[in-house]
Amino acid sequence: MADVVPMTPAGAVLAITALISHWPGRVRVAIDAAPAADPHALAASVLAALAPRPGLHIRADRFWQPAGIRFESGREDPDAWLDRWLDAPALRREALDSLVDAGRVLPGLRDPDTDRSLKAAPIDLPETAVLIVSGSALLGRGLPFDISIHVQLSAAALERRTSPDERWIIPALDRYAQRTRPADVADLVLRADDPRHPALVRQP
Repeated sequence: MADVVPMTPAGAVLAITALISHWPGRVRVAIDAAPAADPHALAASVLAALAPRPGLHIRADRFWQPAGIRFESGREDPDAWLDRWLDAPALRREALDSLVDAGRVLPGLRDPDTDRSLKAAPIDLPETAVLIVSGSALLGRGLPFDISIHVQLSAAALERRTSPDERWIIPALDRYAQRTRPADVADLVLRADDPRHPALVRQP
């Protein structure tokens, strides 16, 4: 049975940075969580705590497919959200593989709200850089992350913390949990039913 270690939000960030610090060269980190758990805010906190080590945080939703593909079966299709919204090949090619192959990363393709091209230039990163990709349902896609962090919410917390306009995503997150079992494949798992009192899950 897994041990659950209560900690503060700052302690959770420290646990993640400690794991990353063991990786000496360029490292690709996934912070995977439901939108209700705000993986982007956690990623920003981790990157700040890693300073002065160089790094870059990119949001996976900057690599969503164009709206014409995302909304082909409607704007609130949970299966499409899970299986087709993320342009995983582009994220891999332009960010994850490119970091290793060329030492540069494209921070995004398009604005998820306007669907317009970001026209972003690639960013060069040094040998010791950390690339953090934050988003939802990132694991189990064959993306080459060196370290993966999963923030776990109970079913009750997911219901309670998901905003009304995103509740249609919950069936997709349930399917993701059942299909991918992110808590079993991630390198570090945090429980965050109460964001003020997260807990580190230590596997036996």
